[in-house]
Order: sequence, then C-alpha cells, then structure tokens
Amino acid sequence: MGTIHLLLGKLETASPISSIVVAHSASRIYHYAYFNVYLVWGIIRNNSSFILKGNKQTYSREPNNLKSRNSFRYNGLIHKRTVGVENAKDNKGIVLITRKPRSITFDQPAQIDLNRVELKKGGRKSLSTIRNTIRKGRYRKDLKMAALRRASALLKSQKPVAVRKTMRKKKE
Repeated sequence: MGTIHLLLGKLETASPISSIVVAHSASRIYHYAYFNVYLVWGIIRNNSSFILKGNKQTYSREPNNLKSRNSFRYNGLIHKRTVGVENAKDNKGIVLITRKPRSITFDQPAQIDLNRVELKKGGRKSLSTIRNTIRKGRYRKDLKMAALRRASALLKSQKPVAVRKTMRKKKE
C-alpha cells in the first residue's frame, strides 16, 4: 500500500486500488484518488462536511445521494458508479446524472464522466427513461427504486398547486 498525504484538503496516494472522490466543495470536485471504497467510507463516515445530525438520525447532503442518508449504500462520493436525480435549472423537468469512471492508469489520476441528461417530456416518459438507463447501462440496480421515487417526488413538486375554493354556508 502507498502512503497517504493530506495536503490542503486534497488526498493523494502512491498505489491506486479503485477510483473515488475524496475532496469536494459546494460547486466543484477537487481531486480524485485511488482507494478501496471501504477504507474511504471508514474515514468519511463520521468526518464529512456534508453530515447533518438531527431527529436522532444522520443525514448527508452530498451530490448523488438519492435518499440523503449517511450510509455506505447511498453515498455518492465513494462509489465508482452512481446515479443522481435533480431538478432542472428552469424547474421544468428533471436531470438524470450518471457517473462512470474512465479507464484507470497508474500514472494519471482517475477522470470521471458525469453524464447529465435533462428529461422534460412528462412524468411517465421520464421515469421509464430512468428505469431503462439504470437497467441497460448496467448501473447499480439497488438504486433503481430510490432514483424513481426521488424523480417522482421532484416531478410532483413541480406541478402547480390548485387553489381550493372554500364553501361558505348560506345565512338564512
């Protein structure tokens, strides 16, 4: 195993094992390093800037975390392949974000492909596109239902709220 150096929030190593994100800010991913996902999960499980504690539970605000839980399964930083669902910029439709690492060489850090697809053709078409992308693109099957539920909730929140008229009783 190589040595690990922590310099200015960037993590570097001499011997790569697998590709993951280790340093992240609100707007940009800083650096990639090669480590075993279980090792990195052990490091960031309790020490992450994305952790929110409340209501006797631990939540996380990292990108591509579909359920906002601080758990190994839903963590969007440590896995090679992740799936994320967000609102579109104009709040009309959703954006499906998939991540696949490029080929890894030992002399270069891993580069990542974030694939963003805007889905604006309606609820059923968007959900079927998400389902087919996860199934046929060989992404993690365990995230399929979480992605569909998050997309459904986002689409439901974008619908306009119907104003209810209150019925008044007639005075006699």
